[in-house]
Amino acid sequence: MNAPQYRIPGAPQAQPAPASAATPDAIAPAPDGGARSVAEVLAQSQVEAVLDELDRDLVGLVPVKTRIRDIAALLVIDKLRRNLGLQAQAPSLHMSFTGNPGTGKTTVALRMAQILHRLGYVRKGHLVAVTRDDLVGQYIGHTAPKTKEVLKKAMGGVLFIDEAYYLYRPENERDYGQEAIEILLQVMENQRDDLVVILAGYKDRMDTFFRSNPGLSSRIAHHLDFPDYSGDELLRIGDRMLEQMHYRFGEGARALFTQYLALRATQPHFANARSVRNALDRARLRQASRLFSQRERELTRDDLCTLEVADLSASRVFADAKP
Repeated sequence: MNAPQYRIPGAPQAQPAPASAATPDAIAPAPDGGARSVAEVLAQSQVEAVLDELDRDLVGLVPVKTRIRDIAALLVIDKLRRNLGLQAQAPSLHMSFTGNPGTGKTTVALRMAQILHRLGYVRKGHLVAVTRDDLVGQYIGHTAPKTKEVLKKAMGGVLFIDEAYYLYRPENERDYGQEAIEILLQVMENQRDDLVVILAGYKDRMDTFFRSNPGLSSRIAHHLDFPDYSGDELLRIGDRMLEQMHYRFGEGARALFTQYLALRATQPHFANARSVRNALDRARLRQASRLFSQRERELTRDDLCTLEVADLSASRVFADAKP
């Protein structure tokens, strides 16, 4: 029996290929008069601006940024080939992002959606980020409508599924995740010209997930591993976050924050840039309480913008580190 064919309402439907087409995935040549050089494609698409934003917004991640530039280069050359009348295969652009929390996976996915849109590979260029709960239902007949609704929202852009391995729970015979996977598989294949799917999560769990679901693995063309940030990179991330919030470290506070990061990175549930932001938010909370207690004093701009040593040293991380 043939598997049911899933179609997402509102998405462009694939048209039958003419008999003369070389393959079902062949892309028709663009009309004459299109860009003829890399510089022209970059100027028309403004893709370089997105790549520059990626470099500016994210500290480190050199291997990831290099791979994103390589993918962008492939798409630019593919566009030039079509403009020159050369037969071009529709590239498979589904991806896997692996790494620990807070390493920039969602940010890179957002930039990837912008790149794909500017080069004409997706219609809208938006990012829809979901988890298992957004796709899998709790009872029979609930999963298909939920999954299709998410896919409908994501069409024309990028669907980012975080902790994708939770879709597959073989130990639970009554789990409906496999139904969501089957729908995803068909849409990833049949409508890949209108949707790019990025599966994300911890590397070891994603490897196990792909071994258990070879159909999904075979549809993933690009695997990007996001490394943890070094201590220096985490400190630079903290500096950038404070600058964006119009705060700064007072005398001795930056050195103390360096010690904080070294200690926090060894503790459970460390989440890279996410943990840096949480630490700064708590420091701002302590600063606010400190200034609030000084009710009669007229506060200066420096008072309001400066995180002092006391705002950091009260962290439980230092208390836990003491023998």
